[in-house]
Amino acid sequence: MQLSIIIVNYNVKYFLEQCLYSLLEACKNIDAEIFVVDNNSSDGSKEFFKDRFPQVAFTWNDDNIGFGKANNLALAKAAAEYVLFLNPDTILPEDCLEKSIAFFRSKSVIGALGVKMIDGSGVYLKESKRGFPDPFTSMCKLTGLTALFPHSKFFAKYYLGHLPESKNHEVDVLAGAFMMISMEALDKSGPFDEKFFMYGEDVDLSYRIQQAGFKNYYFSETTIIHFKGESTKKGSLHYVRAFYGAMIVFVNKHYGNGVAIIYNILIKFAIWLKSIMAGAGHLVKWLMPKEKRIRYTAASIIAGEAQYEKICDILSGANWPGKIIDRISFTEGEPEVKGILVQLKEQLNQQKSGQVIFSNDELSIKEIIIAMQSLPAGLDYMFHLKKSSAIIGSNDKNSAGDYIAIKDPVG
Repeated sequence: MQLSIIIVNYNVKYFLEQCLYSLLEACKNIDAEIFVVDNNSSDGSKEFFKDRFPQVAFTWNDDNIGFGKANNLALAKAAAEYVLFLNPDTILPEDCLEKSIAFFRSKSVIGALGVKMIDGSGVYLKESKRGFPDPFTSMCKLTGLTALFPHSKFFAKYYLGHLPESKNHEVDVLAGAFMMISMEALDKSGPFDEKFFMYGEDVDLSYRIQQAGFKNYYFSETTIIHFKGESTKKGSLHYVRAFYGAMIVFVNKHYGNGVAIIYNILIKFAIWLKSIMAGAGHLVKWLMPKEKRIRYTAASIIAGEAQYEKICDILSGANWPGKIIDRISFTEGEPEVKGILVQLKEQLNQQKSGQVIFSNDELSIKEIIIAMQSLPAGLDYMFHLKKSSAIIGSNDKNSAGDYIAIKDPVG
């Protein structure tokens, strides 16, 4: 067994469905097993997946036991050389896993690997590579110095802003959204620390992998989509308290008493300040006149004829309020990437379409990801993978994504 893949699901069934379809494509040439642990979702996930994906081993928890503990449940059953901890709100290109395993085997002391991630609008996610949140690094992040000097080796260590995103690097911290680890490294470092309920557990595990004598790598030669914001809205008070609370757990565990006391004061001040800012933001939104936002007004669908008809059926069945401009198709065989971009730019410019719905029949997921990073900024992307029952997307990494489906069991 080459790879054990573990996904923790919580109330994102349509995103998980497309993640699994992309995962099955990426596993075609790999001996792999897939585990999904559901943390008592209330969106009808259990009923939705009842007759879907017989290749996947599902575990249905009666309570939300936390991210780390749920991962550890499946890890106890894993039997492969490598383990991939993967978020459900991700889409993988077809060659992602093969490339990652090949890179793993090219390095002698590698313990864990993360990849380049983009959000649902094609924007690079800085958390793809990070430094350890020591007191100075954290202070720069909390005070805004990291944002002010995003490429500084001194002030932007949190996101390792001085290291180019297009090259492979040895790094400190990998994101739990895609974290491939050798079973050998996990045997020595131990699994996720279950004291972290949500957030911080990837930082802690990255640290312990290095302490066990292994290296962590950022691998830039494959790119995944990570929609983000699906389980917790980043602007919410709950997120602020959960994230910075996890940092307190990390500091108390790995730093001496003197440093921990100073760090805890700093973090508690940050929680207080961020809570005030988040509360003020919610108050302003509540006081402002409410305008009904219709995101989908005019869409171009990039798909073959059969998938185009299926997408239209979903839009119609869900009473989608927008207008379909046209179908963009590539009918002359598998196109070169440059040809794809030229045709897409020309046709989208002619149609003046603000939204693009991608299907992976005529274009591969890899080609879709390349297109997203090359097309003009400001386009609104959504995705419908073959066999899936919904259309998903997220153009705001700080809030929950959107889906369009004919039937939602929960409403």
